[in-house]
Amino acid sequence: MDEQSVRWDDLRVVLAIHTAGSLSGAARHLGLSHATVFRRLEGIERRLGVSLFVRARRGYTPTPAGEDMAATGARVEREVLGAERRVAGRDLKLSGTLRVTTTDTLFAGLLAPLFADFRLMHPDIVLEVAISNQLYNLTRRDADVAVRPASTPPEMLVGRRIGDIAQAVYGARDCHVEGRIGADLTGLDWVGPDAQLGYPALEAWMESQSVASACRYRVDSMLGMLSAVREGAGVAVLPCYLADADSRLVRLSEPLAELSTDLWLLTHPDLRRVARIRAFLDFIAEAIIERQARLRGTQQ
Repeated sequence: MDEQSVRWDDLRVVLAIHTAGSLSGAARHLGLSHATVFRRLEGIERRLGVSLFVRARRGYTPTPAGEDMAATGARVEREVLGAERRVAGRDLKLSGTLRVTTTDTLFAGLLAPLFADFRLMHPDIVLEVAISNQLYNLTRRDADVAVRPASTPPEMLVGRRIGDIAQAVYGARDCHVEGRIGADLTGLDWVGPDAQLGYPALEAWMESQSVASACRYRVDSMLGMLSAVREGAGVAVLPCYLADADSRLVRLSEPLAELSTDLWLLTHPDLRRVARIRAFLDFIAEAIIERQARLRGTQQ
């Protein structure tokens, strides 16, 4: 293999195919078309004079040369991303792009107006918001900052716990469920999390309260669960900061201590001194601290 002919773009393509196990998966990761990735791979193999993958119906399996090249790509990627973070860490200007990831529920129920206020204060900062219930990889710079509920944040990130998210049982106000606070709710229909939502703590709580069997409506997002409850499909456990603000819902229980969750503001250690990121972290932390009563479900 002529090592001088190996370029960083070659390594990225091989690493993406190795990681995804398919051309389509690699194409999605790289933001390219399936045909482009196919042509790139053929060109790399032709230039190097070696086969990097065995094509099969179930996907692409790396040859020893492919394994070697993918491992090299992973090492180079770590170095490149590390260099990008270190260079970004020297940025002292309150300008540039800031990419933030958070959940759909937090964005809709708490953060959207705070982000708008931050933009008004810092018009030279371009704010990009990635709504996802999966934790983006901040090490790979998929996002610069994460605002997320978590019991234990990833060890490679730094940040601060900025609040406690309380949850309680809610139902639709026009479905004659008023006056049931503290009462037995086992006789009602329930709305619960779909397996895709990945909420084992809520599943366990519903089992412990003997209401799991009454759950015949499942949704893969908390916003979806709220919408289902609002339409009278049943009762559900929802974040207080979201459901208390909806006049069409009524709270049916006190906040559930077993389901209280920490709210974290996270970034990568190499980025915490970037001026725009530091400004954002300080602004959001202060704003959330001022809203603790809403988060904890104690706001009158």
